[in-house]
Amino acid sequence: MASHFQTPFRLNVNKLKMSRVGVIGAGGAGLCAARHLLAAGLKPQVWEATCGLGGTWRHSTRTGTDQYGLPIFSSMYNNLRTNLPKEVMAFPDFPFPSEDDTSFVHHTTVSDYLTRYATHFNLFPHIKTDHHVQKVAPTPNSGSGNTDGLPRWAITVRDLKQHITTTDVYDAVVICNGHYSKPSIPSLPGVEEYQGRQMHSHDYREPKPFTGETVLVLGAGASGIDIAIELCSVAKQVYLSHNQKSNIASDLPKNLHQVKGATEATRDGFILTDGRRVQADAIIYCTGYEYSFSFLCESCGIRVRRGQVTPLYRHIHNALLPSMAFIGIPVQICPFPFFDTQVRYVTKVLTGEVSLPSPEDMEATTQQEFHRHMKEGHAPEDFHLMSSTQWEYMKELTDAAGEKPLPSVIKTLFTDVRKIRNNNLLTYKQAKYRFTGPETYEVVQ
Repeated sequence: MASHFQTPFRLNVNKLKMSRVGVIGAGGAGLCAARHLLAAGLKPQVWEATCGLGGTWRHSTRTGTDQYGLPIFSSMYNNLRTNLPKEVMAFPDFPFPSEDDTSFVHHTTVSDYLTRYATHFNLFPHIKTDHHVQKVAPTPNSGSGNTDGLPRWAITVRDLKQHITTTDVYDAVVICNGHYSKPSIPSLPGVEEYQGRQMHSHDYREPKPFTGETVLVLGAGASGIDIAIELCSVAKQVYLSHNQKSNIASDLPKNLHQVKGATEATRDGFILTDGRRVQADAIIYCTGYEYSFSFLCESCGIRVRRGQVTPLYRHIHNALLPSMAFIGIPVQICPFPFFDTQVRYVTKVLTGEVSLPSPEDMEATTQQEFHRHMKEGHAPEDFHLMSSTQWEYMKELTDAAGEKPLPSVIKTLFTDVRKIRNNNLLTYKQAKYRFTGPETYEVVQ
């Protein structure tokens, strides 16, 4: 976790005072950032490379590259419904419309919800779509009238429609580009000899092309399970290949078979970790995604190694140059409430209402957290994985920022649904929930 970057700038992070803030990405995190920065009197400018807002929730039927030659961002497939009820997914200050008749909504409902959010808080004047951020670099603070000792951020953006590239300087930058767009694909020995089709879940859109086939789905995370179950409606059989400690306990379709993880490919199939061989017409890699910040210059000091973005204080602030913040780096979280909590904290930092430790202390704290993570027996690549620890983390942020904590019912319903989902994968989305108070909910019949 030690950084190889030494900042040439003299920082005085206890006197952060910002005005212009660049926000990269107009998905849930970027919209939330714009909403709270505006409310605090700051001037956000949001850039979005696609033609509309929504981020990962903006579905595209295309795969590969878009009309500008950029990689398709969204991983949404046609029939995807949320695996969390909308009641816990909503931003704390903007509930989903009450007329929705289900809790586990289609992805288009979430996309529409984000558009309503942007409209309600008048964010559109601050968003430039079809604008691709190409370069972010710290630049010495000169002539800006500010004396906080922090660098400013030179941000180079390409207007994809007009074919114009410009560079402007901002007091701070908030990075909200998500991490579900760059596929992580394992290297299986012998895969070059495999004659079947290969696809990452990022490019999966519908089951129809797999009709009558035998498909191996590699990985039993949320997307792997959802896709495997959907494939069973048309496929001859589906192998859900994973190395989890135990098999999934839920009832599954009769033509879905859980097998060990694939460790090697053959001409017509795969060899599993237990030595078993299976034949398959296709493999779908549901093996996750990689963090990617190709627009960050070396001088930003951010490194991505083995699933870790470092050095980030509280998984948010660049410990070396703390006027750079990242929203939504952790995984296995309750997304929109989590983004909202992080953004409220960052906003208080950028307005000077919340002080940060020195860069040296922030980096040391991050290293200590990583060493504790390793000492507890966790894998390095799971450093940003939170799951049940997200609630304590969010409380620490709200306490530090002097903000109101999330209602406890969000944690309660989130936790209860996860238990129900694990044991009822085929039926759990039929339930409908309703909050009855800040601490309680009910199942709607």
